[in-house]
Amino acid sequence: MFRDKNGLGVFSGARGIAVVLMFAIGARAALARTILFVGNSFTFGDRSPVKRFHPERVNDLNKDGFGGVPALFKTFAMEAGLDYDVSLETSPGKSLEWHYTEKRTELEGNWNVVSLQGYSTLDEKHPGDPSEQIKGAHQLARLFAEENPAVKIYLVNTWSRADQTYRASGHWYGKPIYQMAEDLAAADAEALKGFPDLTATIPVGGAWNRAMREGVADPNPYDGIDFGKVDLWSWDQYHASAEGYYLEALVIFGKITGVDPASLGAKETAAGDLGISPAFATALQNVAHEELAAEGDALR
Repeated sequence: MFRDKNGLGVFSGARGIAVVLMFAIGARAALARTILFVGNSFTFGDRSPVKRFHPERVNDLNKDGFGGVPALFKTFAMEAGLDYDVSLETSPGKSLEWHYTEKRTELEGNWNVVSLQGYSTLDEKHPGDPSEQIKGAHQLARLFAEENPAVKIYLVNTWSRADQTYRASGHWYGKPIYQMAEDLAAADAEALKGFPDLTATIPVGGAWNRAMREGVADPNPYDGIDFGKVDLWSWDQYHASAEGYYLEALVIFGKITGVDPASLGAKETAAGDLGISPAFATALQNVAHEELAAEGDALR
């Protein structure tokens, strides 16, 4: 070790290079934007290969080894040259209020961005009732805003479940496939009213509806999938397929970063890893673009 003109110790040789690299890595980590995904199976990608997609790219706070939609987001960010430190806290079949009461220790932190995804029918015991989801969203938003008043907190509108629409036991039985997603979006929009700690909603369900309306996706998996169309649902007609989660991640990515999902292109690597064809990948990217543009998002 030698000393510089100010009398400070400076390491030379390999040790010096290691020290420099350590400080460089630390500085880069400090500059990375932190984002936390809170949700359930719709976030960690259950019933699809998305569940175990590159878990090493994200920090699973529950140590379940999930990659999920957060890992897709991270992949898109890497491809777009954006530096995000991505974490997730997820548990199957749980509401936002459950995360607030049971996972506060894991959730506490100075986050730059938070994505919240609630129960798929809004309320397990009372499907369609938004009161509990709104309560949980407000509880979590206060928690995050107390730590960082500048945090951006988003509510993810999820999709219509085919099993809830086409089966007689479903709460939305007999209604158009688009209705459930519209009801979920309306509930999340209600949560934002007069509550500035919540930043915006993310129209994932709206993008699913758009994909079906535009003929990219098949609207009814129970009568077979039309040739040339995507099945957005998994085999249970409840969770998403790889394509469904891919569309979810595209919309979240575009909304939060402002980067146009369509700019990812046919050679986007996550689609290739998941076995999504270039044609379907670009079609889903365009649907995400159109849905966000319709919401008034300025994409770059």
